[in-house]
Amino acid sequence: MKKYSTNFVATIIAALILSQFLPWWSVMIAAFATSLFFSLKRAAVFIIPFIAIALFWMAYAFWLGNANDFILAKKIAVLLPLKGNAYLLILITGVVGGIAAGIAAVFGKQCVTLLAKR
Repeated sequence: MKKYSTNFVATIIAALILSQFLPWWSVMIAAFATSLFFSLKRAAVFIIPFIAIALFWMAYAFWLGNANDFILAKKIAVLLPLKGNAYLLILITGVVGGIAAGIAAVFGKQCVTLLAKR
């Protein structure tokens, strides 16, 4: 259980720091790096970074949208088939970020496995 919480917190902290300097894909670097240093097993390799980055992106999107009463989020939600629901857009944003981070973490775990065999 300690590995899970350590990976979760480390992924969020790394993503928070990297997102100050890099574009959106910085969460993938954070998930990749934390999976190199904090090894998880089986499905947890994907699920823990997925949840960490999904929560991070949803909280960040909510914080940014709340500052302007979700004006831009509502307009984007109209462009997508979301019927203007800004909260559903925030949820989808979190899922997309989580999937990107989960895949990067699986790749990091595969790199560790590949290098350990040599």
